[in-house]
Amino acid sequence: MMNTNKNRYEDAMYGLAIGDALGVPYEFKDRGSFECTEMVGNGSHGQPAGTWSDDTSMTIATAKSLKDCDGKVDIENITDNFLSWSKGKDFNCNGKLFDIGIATSTALDTGKSQTGEFDNGNGSLMRILPLAFTDCTDEEIRAVSAITHGHEISMQACVIYVHVARRLLAGETIREIIPTLKFAKPFNRLDKIDQLSEDDISSGGFVVHTLEASLWVLAKYDSFKDTVLAAVNLGDDTDTTGAVAGGLAGIVYGLESDFAKECMEVLRSKEMIAECL
Repeated sequence: MMNTNKNRYEDAMYGLAIGDALGVPYEFKDRGSFECTEMVGNGSHGQPAGTWSDDTSMTIATAKSLKDCDGKVDIENITDNFLSWSKGKDFNCNGKLFDIGIATSTALDTGKSQTGEFDNGNGSLMRILPLAFTDCTDEEIRAVSAITHGHEISMQACVIYVHVARRLLAGETIREIIPTLKFAKPFNRLDKIDQLSEDDISSGGFVVHTLEASLWVLAKYDSFKDTVLAAVNLGDDTDTTGAVAGGLAGIVYGLESDFAKECMEVLRSKEMIAECL
């Protein structure tokens, strides 16, 4: 069953897309070598300003399945949507596929979830947020992750993230939530993530690092603008860190600020996102 709070769902999904699009031009760039302050084009992928990547594509593909299946998790249906996206048929900004992770590509090409220790990229975390707006179980969250990323670390990261999002939706603050996030390694820093410095935060493709970075910026900053810009400016996997943080920031702050409205004006293929929600 889907959560009926439509506005907050839209805020989360568009917040994710904005974070993604802000980060696209800077992907793979080192921290400190650039400063993101607004939507720009060109850069790492040579895309127009406001272009979002695989993070948003796979998120709205998941959302479309939930919409079509009355809020129920249907693994086959979600997988079919992912395949349609990966073949360039649907869910691509500007109608063009330009970014896909190795584990995701391999899993979709072979039909086999990637379960190795080195298959713990952030490719399932980046697309899992729509499940926070359903009453799906932890096992269903794990199963959706495992379409591409089936290692325990990736699946657990998705469960933690969805639970954090649900608690934010219920009115808890991120600073109330963080001390309760007590887990064994490799998630053992989450309960004190807000106490760490920027130098302690990594922002590459490892799923634990992306989860940590998204919670860190949400705890450190007090507006949608500052949160998503800080996420992107951490560098490296800028679009995914921006997306994962942006979805949560959309829940917390909404998109009523001037900055969010300006980003929405530039954001491309908005009608495609709207059709999936």
